[in-house]
Amino acid sequence: MRKKMNTIDLDFYYGKNQALKGVNLGINENEITALIGPSGCGKSTFLRCLNRMNDIILQSRVEGRVLLDDVDIYQPGVDVVELRKKVGMVFQQPNPFPKSIYENVAYGPRRLGLHNRGSLDNIVEKSLRDAALWDEIKEDLGKSGLSISGGQQQRLCIARVLAVEPEVILMDEPCSALDPIATLKIEELMQDLKKNYTIVIVTHNMQQAARVSDWTGFFLLGELVEYGKTSELFSIPKDKRTEDYITGRFG
Repeated sequence: MRKKMNTIDLDFYYGKNQALKGVNLGINENEITALIGPSGCGKSTFLRCLNRMNDIILQSRVEGRVLLDDVDIYQPGVDVVELRKKVGMVFQQPNPFPKSIYENVAYGPRRLGLHNRGSLDNIVEKSLRDAALWDEIKEDLGKSGLSISGGQQQRLCIARVLAVEPEVILMDEPCSALDPIATLKIEELMQDLKKNYTIVIVTHNMQQAARVSDWTGFFLLGELVEYGKTSELFSIPKDKRTEDYITGRFG
């Protein structure tokens, strides 16, 4: 299986506090990798290292390497805007812009210099279709992105990421603010999306990790304790700490 991304001896510091310790993890192309672990264990910090979202945090520091298609994304000269086009992020809380549904999806392509209305129309429709939202809102593209339901807002945010044609989609607890029905739609959507994209999801919901992912990594106190096929990690974990966490003994 081809590795789309790799981290090699990845350390991350918030000032003097070390949040990640020597993380080595390979992310398979066109599969879903879930990151689990208790709050504060480093999984969201790790996720944000994959597209340099942590760069904006003062006094933060990265050591080690993060490879995207064998290119180190932290080497000098890397275009961070281009990186975040390739490695998009969906956040915990749906965060549509205070614009129309259409303009939310068209925002990225416009920023990248596309202004042809016909081309934008095609991108908006395709992105909304790929996010399983088109049939629900195709008559309401002029409505505010803030006016639709929470689950629809999250799929709109996914469409906004898809509009710039990423290669990797990072999802930081994308269902934590959603009801069970909206959560199911997002999970079904992820299964469709992995045909064309590589997906990494942080989740506190171990049942969700077991349902949707192909691979799972268990983080604890900044360390990657165990990483393997989801079916094996949940049924026959190799590390006692993993077993204790997934059976509810702590966390």
